[in-house]
Amino acid sequence: MRTEDVLAAVATGLWRWNNVTGLVTFDAEAARLMGLPAEPVEVAESAARARFHPVDWVEVQGIVSLAVAEGTLAEARLRVVDHEGRVLRTVRSRTKPVAVDGSYELVGTLAEVPEPQPGTSAARAPVTGDWRRNREAFLLDAGRALAEARSTAEVLRVAAGLSMPGFEPAGLAVFGIDGDRIRVIGHHGHRQGEEEPFLDMPLATDYPAAEVIRTGRAIYLPEPDEYRRRFPTTWPLAEKFDRRSWAFLPLINAGRTIGAWMAGFSIPVTFSPDERSVLTTVARMLAQALSRASVHESERELTDGLQRSMMPTVQPDIPGMAVAARYVPTGGGLEVGGDWYDMITLPSGKIALVIGDVQGHDVRAAGLMGQLRIALRAYASEGHHPDAVLSRASRFLAGINDLDQTADPRFATCLYIEVDPGTGLLDIARAGHPDPAIRLVDGTMLVRATAGGLPLGIDPDTDYPTTRIVLEPGETMMVCTDGLIETGGHDLETGWNRLRSIIEGHDLWEAEGSGGLETLADALVQAVHGPSSHHTTGPLVDRREDDIAVLLLCREGGSCGVGSYGQTPAPVRRTVLTVAQAEPERIAAARQQLRDLMHDWADEDQVDSAVLMVSEMVTNVLVHTDGDALLVAEITGEHARRRIHVEVADASDDMPHLRQPGEMASSGRGLVLMELLAETWGVDPRGEGKSIWFELYEGSSAPAAPSVEPAA
Repeated sequence: MRTEDVLAAVATGLWRWNNVTGLVTFDAEAARLMGLPAEPVEVAESAARARFHPVDWVEVQGIVSLAVAEGTLAEARLRVVDHEGRVLRTVRSRTKPVAVDGSYELVGTLAEVPEPQPGTSAARAPVTGDWRRNREAFLLDAGRALAEARSTAEVLRVAAGLSMPGFEPAGLAVFGIDGDRIRVIGHHGHRQGEEEPFLDMPLATDYPAAEVIRTGRAIYLPEPDEYRRRFPTTWPLAEKFDRRSWAFLPLINAGRTIGAWMAGFSIPVTFSPDERSVLTTVARMLAQALSRASVHESERELTDGLQRSMMPTVQPDIPGMAVAARYVPTGGGLEVGGDWYDMITLPSGKIALVIGDVQGHDVRAAGLMGQLRIALRAYASEGHHPDAVLSRASRFLAGINDLDQTADPRFATCLYIEVDPGTGLLDIARAGHPDPAIRLVDGTMLVRATAGGLPLGIDPDTDYPTTRIVLEPGETMMVCTDGLIETGGHDLETGWNRLRSIIEGHDLWEAEGSGGLETLADALVQAVHGPSSHHTTGPLVDRREDDIAVLLLCREGGSCGVGSYGQTPAPVRRTVLTVAQAEPERIAAARQQLRDLMHDWADEDQVDSAVLMVSEMVTNVLVHTDGDALLVAEITGEHARRRIHVEVADASDDMPHLRQPGEMASSGRGLVLMELLAETWGVDPRGEGKSIWFELYEGSSAPAAPSVEPAA
């Protein structure tokens, strides 16, 4: 026996309400309970709503919203009414919201509730069908729906679903003004092609909607003879719709007529004062909703046009490179801001990648961003080096701040990268901007610490030192603005950890090249924002707190990603870092680089040992020599049987010696630590200077690192 037969035997029907398509499906038993012919049927949302008592419908809206937010059952009693508003029966609805294309669909059952015997405590008061109660419930529901509509299409969809028992229009149309003509901007209840004569007509046409717009006064036509008598010219066109009554009302907002609304009824309507009051109120709400939607769409069009004019298209055909970029504006106001990115072809044949963020999320920030972007492009096209480009840009922005004394001075962060596609050499200058991140061939992400200066516009004489790194074949560099890192209440550390999980977990092996980068760019933005939701609360709320700009650059020759390597050798994981004499604070960056490189190392004690030894080695170079320290760390081998080789090189010829420092000695313990902690170590002379190195082997037992404070 089928499930449907069992449910029908106990007077229970199945129904499905799709909030996306606006269609409601009833099986035969559910259709019977709704006062429809006892056969499976699919009806429009407005027709289904007209079968429920409006007071009950308003109450059940809150129950459904709560069930959608919590993922629970929505259970409610509903009175089913006929076309004249008389209560036929009471049904119990049990539905479960199911996610469908960003919205939801209600799926559940309808069962008749037996009427309690008179005089029992469960007896309900009879429904009086009071017009005013119905009207208030209907207007409350209509006002809520129209207030939530954000576009003209949404407003028209809501207008098409407006209905109430005994007062359900069979056809609706909204007319707009276009110069000296009127045109239909939305309609409902007409078959394809029927509305064609009314789509566009002169404002002087002898037609009710045209007269309403000309005079600003509503026209009510309770019977066909009235229509024929008052508008004989257009009556032959309206006659074929088989309507019995019509109401044409002006759409007035802020004292200005912006269009007309037509409601056509298939049953005679006398248009009593109460009925006219309802129609007038709906017309006012509809006019306000259309006006709000028009303003919102104009602002959106302005925003999109402004951003399109300021955002370049990335150059897809860089030899040996793949590039992807994304820009997402903030969710507030005009949705414009100061984030930007750019790609510039340099006279030397190299490529410059620029990403930056002007302070603020307003039109002024967007304007300054446009000026600064043009200035940077001009300085770069003249052939200046990265440090000189940022120095000139800082003076340019400081000059704008000095000239405009009426506005608050603004600063901007910026990252300028000169790329040699042939060698993968990157020369980086940074002005207060987040550091770049490198995704190694095996998928590990490292945040590469780079030298930098103050944000642009603060001090016109700031210097911007450059950092040189090499992007190896198969590696990917990501640069972004702080919105990608900090949105959602994150600081730099937790924000980078969130991005690390996305970058390291994304598989680009099968989607090699720019296609793989495009999917990674989408995944990064999606992970930060989460699914957009303008109408619900909870974990899916849109979190566009700040602009986001992100650029991805992959050097081809290998693979722009990681995946199932099969029998191919495990790739080498490698990092290089220079610590200058004038930057002892970068010793902390060196420790973090090594810890990130060994993030999946099996033995935490070995990781601590390696970090401690690197700290000692780099500190000794800065303390005992006059040169910089060059750190190179490399992991090779299969997982769980890997080797890490770390070396620190300097330009001094003085060779260190293993000593036995006394208890009170303040130095001489560096090599002692290496002797205790490293599997192997050594000191190798070079043509100019020397290198000190050590190795650790994953899976071998090594002594735990002593509890010693890092040297810096």
